Order: sequence, then structure tokens, then C-alpha cells
Amino acid sequence: MNSELRELYQQVILDHNKNPKNFGKIENHNHSSEGFNPLCGDHIHLYLHTDGDIITDISFEGGGCAISKSSASMMTAFVKGKTLAEANHLFERFHEMVTGTGSDDDAYEDLDKLAVLQGVKEFPVRVKCASLAWHTLVAALKNSPESISTE
Repeated sequence: MNSELRELYQQVILDHNKNPKNFGKIENHNHSSEGFNPLCGDHIHLYLHTDGDIITDISFEGGGCAISKSSASMMTAFVKGKTLAEANHLFERFHEMVTGTGSDDDAYEDLDKLAVLQGVKEFPVRVKCASLAWHTLVAALKNSPESISTE
């Protein structure tokens, strides 16, 4: 990762950690899920309100490392207004990006600002931090009653 990209990565992470978007519980949620990353101590509770096939509102509570909190903040801002199918597709794309399992020539323009988290793949221990909110989102969309763990 070049130094400019690393600096941007750090700035975005720090900004979303200090000023997370959609932080707090929405009262009118009709989906929720809880996720844990025991390795880092990250804990998230995700709340969604869907109207038909659209995510009309989404928020999170919890804490942990800056990467986990920042990823949750960016994810909630990005999936609000998306369909359930779009959110599931975005999860797949995000997961490919942070794990490095996408093809080498695969561009991530469809992930917009989330692409800044692409640098996480260079720190394998942090992939679980970045993907916790996303795995919790998938569980919430399925109304899974079990807590999600990255272990």
C-alpha cells in the first residue's frame, strides 16, 4: 500500500471511529443481530428497519477497535436505502475485497468509499474486525436468533 493510500486509510478510519454514522439504537427496528470478535474484543448490535425489500433505516451500538467501529459506520451509511439483495451482494463484494479473494483485476468502484478498507487485507488479523458488521448485517437480514462470532 503506498503512503498516500495508507494515510487516507488511517484518516477515514479515525474519522468514522470518532464520529460514527448511524450510532445508537433505532426504536422501530424489525431486524436485529449481535456480533462479537473475541480476538479483538469487538462487539456490535445492529438494528435495521425494512419496508418490503428496502433497508429504510439502520444503526448500530457497541464498541471495539477503530477498524470495527469505522467499518460499521461506513456500512450503515452505505446500505441505507438499498434492497436486501443489493445489501447481500455488497457483503460478498466487501468480503472479497478485505480478504483478497477477488480476482486481481477486480475493481471495487461499486463499493465507493468502502474501498478505503481494502488496505485491511494487508493485515490479516484485522480482516475480522472490518467484516464483523457485515456478517452481523447478513444475520440480521435472515432474522437469525444466534449471535455472530468471527471465531
